[in-house]
Amino acid sequence: MRLPRFYTTQALASGQSVQLEPAASHHLLRVLRVQGGESVILFNGDGREYRAVVEPAEGKLARLTVIRADQVECESPLRISLGQGVSRGERMDFVMQKAVELGVTTLTPLWTRRSQVRLSGQRLDKRLRHWQGIVQAACEQSGRVVLPELQAASALNDWLKVASADTVRLVLDPDADTTLQALQRPVQVRVLIGPEGGLEKQEVETAVAAGFQRVRLGTRILRTETAALATLAALQTLWGDFA
Repeated sequence: MRLPRFYTTQALASGQSVQLEPAASHHLLRVLRVQGGESVILFNGDGREYRAVVEPAEGKLARLTVIRADQVECESPLRISLGQGVSRGERMDFVMQKAVELGVTTLTPLWTRRSQVRLSGQRLDKRLRHWQGIVQAACEQSGRVVLPELQAASALNDWLKVASADTVRLVLDPDADTTLQALQRPVQVRVLIGPEGGLEKQEVETAVAAGFQRVRLGTRILRTETAALATLAALQTLWGDFA
């Protein structure tokens, strides 16, 4: 039976006694009802898993003793940065979750002309915390030990200007002549996906002027969430750990 996995921000080491954060403690003790003496897996993003034993509960916060550390190799050799046009509600949540499962390295929510969601201030901070929680939970579920970087939401033009040496930059365009199979094997990929309704023609042209290559996945028009996940899966199949 697969052991429950929990992310913690704390430094971890064999023999150490640690107290989990409130949300993780609630899930361990109240939702999963893990009892004292049972084993779980902890990770903190340093590339290792830490097997730990739950101590008898004495309050609302779970305390565990770390038994051993194991080096885990589950990251793709292909580093993928996804710039995703912000879409509404569950669509964006879905992309965040599945992109983590598919091995993305960096996630950046992008404001584009057709983005139907506009957030700022406290509302944006709340949404970013929500997305960070999705990234963390997806790592717990999928077995990843390194959290992808969730960058602050950015205007598309600002994101396009970021220097990315030795990186193949791609923008999806159903009218493009080039397919992924026609590209040379990259080490790093930077992918731009539009929101609902896609990118405007001028936005695609701006991306091309910034060094992005126009590529198409096939003959069908894909929804924003489908386009992102299909692209990530294709990239991992061609050059990543799906190969």
